[in-house]
Amino acid sequence: MHNDWCPGCGDFGIVSAMQMALAEMGLPRHRTVLFSGIGCSGKTSHFVNVYGIHTLHGRVLTFAQGAKLANPGLTVLAAGGDGDGLGIGAGHFVAAGRRNVDMTYIIFDNGVYGLTKGQASPTLKLGEKTKSLPSPNTNYAVNPIGLAVASGFTFVARGYAYDVRHLKDLIVAAVRHRGLAFLDVLQPCPTYNDINTRDWYAGAGCGPEQGGEGEREAAARHSRIYKLEDTDYDPEVHFSEESEVNARLSQALVKSLEWGDRIPTGVFYRNEIITPYEGRITDAIPNYAENPPAAQRIAGPGLTGTEPSTDVSALLDSLEI
Repeated sequence: MHNDWCPGCGDFGIVSAMQMALAEMGLPRHRTVLFSGIGCSGKTSHFVNVYGIHTLHGRVLTFAQGAKLANPGLTVLAAGGDGDGLGIGAGHFVAAGRRNVDMTYIIFDNGVYGLTKGQASPTLKLGEKTKSLPSPNTNYAVNPIGLAVASGFTFVARGYAYDVRHLKDLIVAAVRHRGLAFLDVLQPCPTYNDINTRDWYAGAGCGPEQGGEGEREAAARHSRIYKLEDTDYDPEVHFSEESEVNARLSQALVKSLEWGDRIPTGVFYRNEIITPYEGRITDAIPNYAENPPAAQRIAGPGLTGTEPSTDVSALLDSLEI
């Protein structure tokens, strides 16, 4: 597929990190599926050589969760923009957190609706005016990390599109996580967001790959981006006690508010003690894993008849009043 993203777009780094992560994990392509929403990031499913489903605006999580629950043997990833996932899709975002389906959701976060010419997205800060806005943004910004933590996601992380290797490691960790993983990826939009640029994230007058070796080292030292794993921060829930869980949740929420001169990336919260949604289904339907919906025959022997082969009489009886 021809890639028509703007030169310098952070989407390139994110897709490269996804490709590197899937290759490193050795996932079989026929057992891996990538869902994407609408917007510049919606094209992601066209550029990764696994099964791809290009869905509707704001609905990527509904499609992805449905596929995973119908066929739990799949590795499922969903990708979309900050407008797609936190604007029209915000209700689905919160509902997905309550379920904890074992899959990964990656948001491409650039603060604008890039495909529709740069309107303010839910993550653009109050009072900021990007180049295509007639006046400063009048809405408070959504905090993606805080919202994910509050909604029940059991793996919450943030990456940076131009740090591809670190982002690749975060994607690997998210996919391997047992439960619903969320990864917010900060990415400059070189066309419409003239505030949060590559130089702005670099925290210096030149980007990390501009100028001579000394200038690049100086830019790296003054970068706004830093990694949580380089500090004493511990995102892991080690025990199921409520006090332990609440302490990790509170820590992640506080850290998610850090912005400006210092912007943390890495894993904010990880909890594998909570049972994924598929486990709850198995508690109610013991043979769910061995006989999931996608593996069931829904018609006669030749699949051409009209008589269903699956007995749903017990379900129908339970619905009778």
